[in-house]
Amino acid sequence: MEEVIKKAADVTEKVCEWQPPEKLKALLDLELKDTGENHQKLLQFCRDVIKFSVKTNHPRFFNQLYAGIDYYSLAARFITEALNPSVYTYEVSPVFLLVEDAVLKKMIEFIGWEEGDGIFNPGGSVSNMYAMNLARYKYCPDIKEQGLSGMPRLVVLTSDECHYSVKKAASFLGIGTQNVYFIKSDERGKMIPEELEKQVLRARKEGSAPFFVSATAGTTVLGAFDPLDEIADICERYGLWLHVDASWGGSALLSRKHCRLLHGIHRANSVAWNPHKMLMAGIQCCALLVKDSSGLLKRCYSANASYLFQQDKFYDVSYDTGDKSIQCSRRADAFKFWMTWKALGTTGLEERVNRALALARYLVDEIKKREGFQLLLEPEYANICFWYIPPSLRNMEEGHEYWEKLHHVAPAIKERMMKKGSIMLGYQPHRGKVNFFRQVIISPKVIDVPQHLSLRVCVCVCLCV
Repeated sequence: MEEVIKKAADVTEKVCEWQPPEKLKALLDLELKDTGENHQKLLQFCRDVIKFSVKTNHPRFFNQLYAGIDYYSLAARFITEALNPSVYTYEVSPVFLLVEDAVLKKMIEFIGWEEGDGIFNPGGSVSNMYAMNLARYKYCPDIKEQGLSGMPRLVVLTSDECHYSVKKAASFLGIGTQNVYFIKSDERGKMIPEELEKQVLRARKEGSAPFFVSATAGTTVLGAFDPLDEIADICERYGLWLHVDASWGGSALLSRKHCRLLHGIHRANSVAWNPHKMLMAGIQCCALLVKDSSGLLKRCYSANASYLFQQDKFYDVSYDTGDKSIQCSRRADAFKFWMTWKALGTTGLEERVNRALALARYLVDEIKKREGFQLLLEPEYANICFWYIPPSLRNMEEGHEYWEKLHHVAPAIKERMMKKGSIMLGYQPHRGKVNFFRQVIISPKVIDVPQHLSLRVCVCVCLCV
């Protein structure tokens, strides 16, 4: 509690104690031996694990699409770890199945569906794969028993800004990565609906069967939201399953101010939404939500194991929901989100979203005022993408040499920040643009006084140049 919970949230502590892999191996006693270790050694190992791990609860951890810690969620995780449940049948997990059902119903309500179905999964990538497989089963139900032989060439359509899990899902399911048609996006990273329709027609002209469109609500790098209403129009016109990967952006649905970002999501057939991101429910906490309420999810994934899902049990077996999952053992991930929601209420979760986006907006405004900082584009979510331009480049003409030198700035600064332990900030090249920083603001612990946020970030970056 002292080392992980209290110190990790202290801005004067390091966000990480960086060591290269080989040196870290030497510092840690990783060998598994024939005889057990005494408790003193185990406690020291625990201290070392904490010392050399990244403190994602640290106010200066901006590296990923998750950050911070919710204490209600943490308490819930203590309980589930101690109880060690597996959420597949009511008889072994009565409370957690009811909790999951309650959370799913509330999430479905915020999407705008009158009814629906869903399941919590180990990650948004798995939710996207579930959705693709479910859409394929709906398109050709015989595939569950007969397999791929005799099936038409299926085509998946998604934005060129989509999460890489869409491509992985096509590979894993045997659809093939060459049969993923990537749709052009505009300068802000949003899928262009006209380009989607062109690719649908192209696939049909080739004799293929387009069946699944994956739109994105909150892209990984730019934080872009695809125009869901226009995409839904095309999907309805051509009879395509519309899935929305809202793993990152779905939490904006809880904000009356920002839910407009997902306008049209109610027209989707399925939605992936990860409360462990913006809502800080703790990794991992990810739901696949399905508009169909006829039992499609269960029909697609069920194997009817008679030793687990007996139909003559003494209670209502409709609560044995585990056969909707490809997993057998399954964690009680909904419980930590339920605990946070119970503690904060919908209003508290809404404030969490609004505060994160207000801080993001404040940082953008401050970046514009500071010499040597240049925004890539105006963000619409919590992804702030910018270049730091060192003094040596500020008077240089923006030609090939300029961009080549600027490309090396972000990695060099990132290395210095990591080794110093001052801040963790992601960077990447993207769509022909040289390396730039991507700062993601989520945690309420970023800072207590917003006026200092940009100053701290800018000073940290400048001092590391």
